[in-house]
Amino acid sequence: MAQDAHRIRVLVAELYPLFRQGLRSAIESAPDMEVVAEAECGADVLRLATALNPDVAVCDANLPDMGGLELTRRLRLLVPNLGVMLMDVDEDEERLFEAVKAGASAHLLKSAAPDVLVADLRRVATGAHLIDDSVLTNPTIASKVLHQFNTLQQDVPHGAPALFAPLSPREVEILEEVSRGQSNKQIARNLAISDQTVKNHITSILKKLAVNDRTEAVVFSLRQGWIKVDGLS
Repeated sequence: MAQDAHRIRVLVAELYPLFRQGLRSAIESAPDMEVVAEAECGADVLRLATALNPDVAVCDANLPDMGGLELTRRLRLLVPNLGVMLMDVDEDEERLFEAVKAGASAHLLKSAAPDVLVADLRRVATGAHLIDDSVLTNPTIASKVLHQFNTLQQDVPHGAPALFAPLSPREVEILEEVSRGQSNKQIARNLAISDQTVKNHITSILKKLAVNDRTEAVVFSLRQGWIKVDGLS
């Protein structure tokens, strides 16, 4: 990911030249950013991302040859440290849910102001996953996530011993809170700790489990039997 010592290197992927130029202008208006390449299709995004190793890829979610979700999944495999920001014309709940599973770091509306784009790019370049809180605190989407968690938990054989978990008891507590759809602020309040402590624990969890985001961490931990979802026997 980008560090303070150098400029944030951005790959822009957008079919229409006028909007693509607008993205470039907005990004390069920031003194700490540069656009290293532009692409019009998913195939070019994959090629350029692999060759140039940018910090963030800003991608139209509806490129002609490849949907944003498939593109995100492929980028996460080819360039694991790359932050992926998907841009769309609306914030459809199903799309947001799928974007979380695909590993996107952010989902931004095309109607967003340039300063919002730049601010989100800075956060994504530091490894932040802006999509997590908005998704897991949206009641409809949280319900979808929890349904998936429940299905996975039911697949664990009854009475099967849990494998060794590399997580501390506090980290397990926090993951269980995440599995209930709690935001960082809610977790901090429930456990009587600071918001920053919650963020630090989640960062540690992601590193230990080698996963991209909170959703993957919960799904993986459920599969291993390290955490339980309320209401399941």
